[in-house]
Amino acid sequence: MIYILLFCAACFLAYSNGANDNFKGVATLFGSGTTNYKKAIGWATITTALGSISAIFLAEELVKNFSGKGLVPNELLLLPTFAIAIAIGAAITVFTATKIGMPISTTHSLVGALFGSGVMAVGSAFNFEKLAHVFLMPLVVSPLMAAVLSFIAYLLFKGLRKKLKINKETYTEIYLTENRNHNRMEMNATLILKDNTTIQQTITNNNAEVYIGRLFGFSAQKTLDTLHYISAGIVSFARGLNDTPKIVGLLLIINSLDIKWSMLAVTITMAIGGLLNAKKVGITMSQKITPMNSGQGFTANLITGLLVTTASIHGMPVSTTHVSIGAIFGIGTVTKKADYKMIGKIVLSWALTLPIAALISALVYFLLTQFI
Repeated sequence: MIYILLFCAACFLAYSNGANDNFKGVATLFGSGTTNYKKAIGWATITTALGSISAIFLAEELVKNFSGKGLVPNELLLLPTFAIAIAIGAAITVFTATKIGMPISTTHSLVGALFGSGVMAVGSAFNFEKLAHVFLMPLVVSPLMAAVLSFIAYLLFKGLRKKLKINKETYTEIYLTENRNHNRMEMNATLILKDNTTIQQTITNNNAEVYIGRLFGFSAQKTLDTLHYISAGIVSFARGLNDTPKIVGLLLIINSLDIKWSMLAVTITMAIGGLLNAKKVGITMSQKITPMNSGQGFTANLITGLLVTTASIHGMPVSTTHVSIGAIFGIGTVTKKADYKMIGKIVLSWALTLPIAALISALVYFLLTQFI
């Protein structure tokens, strides 16, 4: 019975993770108008699932880290109540944030839950040094690194674009086909560019920023859109690769459950969460941090994908949320269009994530030890 409760708690966490995180990889696709919400979340679901499945072979170190090994005495890791408290504490925190549209970090929530239940269980025997070095340091450094790298990368790409004589132009209310969403001022339009290229664009706020010119004989805009799709897929793949092992690590205690089946269960539940509950966080990520075009979105995704994939392979528990928002914010800093008020709200939600998850997890662990 206790193992069934643990499995359900892990699935609840996977569902909450999918709802809050799945759209983050494709936020720039939707925000730049490269595609609509339905196609974006579909692409995110497929590529995230591929990353989750790949985690079986590439992310063993993350599985070990998030089982709690090294943070608390090994005998505590054999208690399912400890893993249940971590899963529930993190899941409630992430699910609540999802409902109010705040893109928080599942990684941060898990770290907070590990801390809360661990301290409740063993007090000063908890390994605070490893918590700071292995978990907290990457979480703090990664968004700053992403912001700086995306800032530099965008300036480099901008210079390259000008050398190739590819011009950027804003179209205002030029729609050949139209499907208006009155709630979000969103239109699906067909644009004919000055180089006679026809493109499909999802347009918000009655304008579309596109690139005019040829790149290796092909339309610059269509080439960029293709690269943007690929980069979004890489980010989603990296997120699945990085996040799935963190949740599966909680299920290692169930010796009768093969790790491959654990990965599959987490993958499916994560996908369902993204398909059913990702829209609020998706709107925040896509439209409320900074407006962007497809080139800026591609740059942010490229930096996010590189950082998260590298971290996953090396067993570093970075947050895709922190890295992605850091990269998008870096772009907004260059263009001087970043919404600092919204960034402030997001950073506040990040600051609250760890203590809230810790408190919930500690309370759950206390109640479980009292009644089970």
